[in-house]
Amino acid sequence: MNTGIGTMWINVGKSQFHLPPGEPWVLRGAIGLVTPDRSALLERLAGIEKRLSGTEFAVTQTNDHVAVTCPWGNRFRLHSPDPERFGPVNLGMPYLEFDVPKGVAKGIEKFYKKIFNAKTKLEGNGSGKTARVNVGLGQDLLFRETDKKLPDYDGHHIQVYVVDFSGPYKELQKRELLTEESNAYQYRWEHIVDPDTNEVLFEIEHEIRSMTHPLYMRPLVNRNPMQSQQSYEMGGDEWDWQLRRSNPRLQTPPLTNPAALAYQKRRQTRMAGAM
Repeated sequence: MNTGIGTMWINVGKSQFHLPPGEPWVLRGAIGLVTPDRSALLERLAGIEKRLSGTEFAVTQTNDHVAVTCPWGNRFRLHSPDPERFGPVNLGMPYLEFDVPKGVAKGIEKFYKKIFNAKTKLEGNGSGKTARVNVGLGQDLLFRETDKKLPDYDGHHIQVYVVDFSGPYKELQKRELLTEESNAYQYRWEHIVDPDTNEVLFEIEHEIRSMTHPLYMRPLVNRNPMQSQQSYEMGGDEWDWQLRRSNPRLQTPPLTNPAALAYQKRRQTRMAGAM
């Protein structure tokens, strides 16, 4: 949508990366992506390896994903499509995983449940817990405990649309956690705190938007990476990021209450008249 030498917007299915100019930001954790063709992905990565020598760029294959480190140190996990695990997408951003200090996952899970009424889950055992926070269809924030030293927060942020816009706003305002009131559709905050003590547990700027925001559900164009001057398909420039979803009828006994029986009779009469 924006052109010029300012922030670049990179579409990934229904999500985006915003890449501003200046010093690079590095996520303390990993970015989970779904990409449609592992073999084609590896071929493209191999094609840029030589040009990125001398940087932190690296590629490692596992059974679960292709692990890629960008030239500045951001870590990506590129998964093949898996509807049961990531939902019906072949191109998307199913999760962000943050490395957090030991002992804070439980408080983080409680924070999102209490402040945002989010669907949350505490996973793992005593040696390393993970707070899972659902933020959309097939999209989660993961806060995984680690005992390694974490780098200082450098200011990167995430953006999330919420159903309840004013409820969390009032709670964050009461706790003096708001950092910006952007406009009528958006506000920001940084500190995730223990909801009982208000102790800071982790820092990551959240840009919170309402579903009445002018850009909510704006159609995003995803480029087909297979298109080139040497191999071109007319009409194939845009990639369809969503997989086909089945919607079969329920295999349940017919309803027998009076309202349902009256509806069935009325529908049968209407259908008979249409034949």
